[in-house]
Amino acid sequence: MNAGCLTIKELTEAVGGGITPRMVRHYHELGLLPQPERSPSNYRLYTEKDVMRLQKIVALKQQGFQINHIRQILEIQPETDTNSHLMAQLQQQYRAVMQQIAQLRQTASALEGLLGRDRHCQIMQAEVLAQVKLLDVETQAGLGDLAKLWSGLDAEVHTHSEVFAESLQHLLPDLSNRSEIEQHLISQLVLSCGDVSLVSFVRVGKNAIAASRAALSSGCEIIVDIPTIAAAVDQTRLVHLGCRVKTLIDNPHVSTATEAELEFWQHQEWRQRLEQASIGCILVIGYAPSVLLEVCTLINQQKIQPSLVIGMPIGFSHAPAAKRQLRQQELPFITIDGTIGGGLLAATTLNSLVESLIEKPDCHCYLGNS
Repeated sequence: MNAGCLTIKELTEAVGGGITPRMVRHYHELGLLPQPERSPSNYRLYTEKDVMRLQKIVALKQQGFQINHIRQILEIQPETDTNSHLMAQLQQQYRAVMQQIAQLRQTASALEGLLGRDRHCQIMQAEVLAQVKLLDVETQAGLGDLAKLWSGLDAEVHTHSEVFAESLQHLLPDLSNRSEIEQHLISQLVLSCGDVSLVSFVRVGKNAIAASRAALSSGCEIIVDIPTIAAAVDQTRLVHLGCRVKTLIDNPHVSTATEAELEFWQHQEWRQRLEQASIGCILVIGYAPSVLLEVCTLINQQKIQPSLVIGMPIGFSHAPAAKRQLRQQELPFITIDGTIGGGLLAATTLNSLVESLIEKPDCHCYLGNS
């Protein structure tokens, strides 16, 4: 065996990240990894260059890039000016991915329309499912019959109010590994936006539930980024707990993410006000990514010490970066990965925590999970 060369097993051990020899051979077949040299015994021999390339592949996959995207990124030579070409290709593939998401969303909506039925609708649901199996959709008449089936199913919605809890039982993934309070929080977030897929992106940091209950019980200060969130939080219950709501950017004309971001950047007073956040406060950020970035910086500099950060700003570059920085902090946090966010979700998170504390003050289900 050549000196300095690695076997395929040694390569996977050097790279880590759950990579297996079978995956390495698959990457050879796909052209992501060049075919290596062979030993006299016909063993594959890898170099440090192969280790670095495989580490890049693993890292890109962990970030969500698909194989065809990774191939294009790896093929770009640093010395050539092909960034614009690569960006055009990635933009085209992004549009294709979004089209696939739209198609899957349509399928999910159809399934939700059948599965998300409470007990009052389930008799009609069973009848519709039985008829769908017999339906001949090859003919125009068949398509008309299908429309009639949906109309019959929808007719039931006029007989009673929707029972959200029963619908969620059929649609939510298994949350048994989360505490009762977290399950309630996630259910409230899904109900606030109507998107069950949100569950996969919610991140509740270590001790976040315990920290929120301790802070709220002590009447901590609540600091929100703009007035829109202040209007959406449950002021009545917060007053009952002795918690005062303070707005960071208290300009009444600021009501959108764009306005909040510009306002925070253009006026130094908001940064100075953030530095004055009281020890043990709860920060609720639902609009401006730069506010969350500044929060992370001030925490690292030990200039502020919040008990919990609810970080859910909207954005397509700064927001995901801010949330990644938040997840690296030692202190408790609740966030939603990626671009998803907004004031309603941030306010719903706080309201759910407040509701759980008041309704179940003696609940300790979170201690084994948080």
